[in-house]
Amino acid sequence: MGLIERLYAAAESAGLLVHAEIAGRTVAVGFAAPDRTVLDGLVRSTDYAITYPTSALPELAVGQTVVIANVTYAVRDIRALADGTERLATLTRLDT
Repeated sequence: MGLIERLYAAAESAGLLVHAEIAGRTVAVGFAAPDRTVLDGLVRSTDYAITYPTSALPELAVGQTVVIANVTYAVRDIRALADGTERLATLTRLDT
């Protein structure tokens, strides 16, 4: 188990991560939903994203769905962070 996997295991043990259902598996991920202002401050928008060890979800791809707390999101973009052992996936909330 590498450093990033140990960090995520510790964060999960401390209750800092959420569980996401992805392709029939449950994986502990970091989840963020910060608001930002768009249209010259007239509207607020939420940027949903997850972070995870690359080794936990090497097959995650754009277009796949992610379920967090019974809310479904579509993967919009995936980027490697730092040395590539961690990834950031930006999400779009799907209203169903």
